[in-house]
Amino acid sequence: MTRSVLPRLIAPWHTQRMKGPAQGGGTPGKGAIGILMLETRFPRVPGDVGNPLSWPFPVIRREVPKATTDLVVRQGARGLLPAFIEAGHALVDEGAIGITTTCGFLSLMQADLSAALPVPVLTSSLLQVGMINRLLPGGKRAGILTISASTLTEEHLRAADVPKGTPIGSTEEGTEFTKAILSNAPSLDVDAARADLVAAALQLKATHCDVGAIVLECTNMGPYAADIHRATGLPVYSIIDAVMWFRAGLTPQTFPSAMSAPSEPPAPHIAAVGDHP
Repeated sequence: MTRSVLPRLIAPWHTQRMKGPAQGGGTPGKGAIGILMLETRFPRVPGDVGNPLSWPFPVIRREVPKATTDLVVRQGARGLLPAFIEAGHALVDEGAIGITTTCGFLSLMQADLSAALPVPVLTSSLLQVGMINRLLPGGKRAGILTISASTLTEEHLRAADVPKGTPIGSTEEGTEFTKAILSNAPSLDVDAARADLVAAALQLKATHCDVGAIVLECTNMGPYAADIHRATGLPVYSIIDAVMWFRAGLTPQTFPSAMSAPSEPPAPHIAAVGDHP
C-alpha cells in the first residue's frame, strides 16, 4: 500500500475561504456547484467533497452554522433544516446551478431541500445505490461503506431509496477515520485512515459475497476510493462520482457538428457508360 507524502495533515493545510468567488477548476463563476458545508475543522484532503482541489469545475462553499458532524451524524441533524435552506438560497444567489452537501447522512433532507430550493439538489452519495444495483451483473448488488453504521438508520436509507437489506460496512472499528472525523480533530493520519477504509471494505466483501460494488456514504471517503478498488477489485462510487454526473446534466457537453450543412444540394450523379453500381 502506498504511503502518503504527509503522514499527518494539520487542519490549516486545507483552510480556504468558505464564501466569495467560486473556487475549483474551470472558468470562475461558470456553472458552479454549491456545497453546503458542515461546521468542521478536520483536514479535507484532495478527493474530499469540501476541498476545491477535488473538482475540475468551479465550486462555491458555504458553512451551515451549528451543523457539526456530531449533530448531523449522531443526532439526525435535528433542528438544522431552516439553516440548510437559508444557506442553500445564499449559494444560489452567489451563482450555484446545483447544490450538494458534505455529509451522506443529509439524505434526510433530500426531499425538503429539493422542494425549497430553485435548483437541483444532490444531498447524499446514497442516492446512487438504486441505480448501481441496476447496472451490476445478476446476483450482485451494491454495498454501503459508512462512517457510522450504528447511527445510519432505516430513515436515512429510505430517504435515498436504498433497498431494504442492503449490506452495510463501517469504519467504526478502525483506529483513525471515524474517530478523527466525528470528533472533529484538527489533524488526520491519512495512512491510518486509508487502512481503516480498506479493512472495512474487505470485511464488507468477505461478509457479503453478493456485493458487486461499494458506495461510499461518507463524503470524506473519496480520497481513498482508488485504494478500496485496488484492494477489493470492486467498482467504488463516492460523492465525487455522483456530483460529476449531477453537474454533467446541468452543463451538457457540446460537440462540433460532424460536417457543415451544404449551402446547395449536391448535383445528381449521372452514370457514364461503363460505370458499375
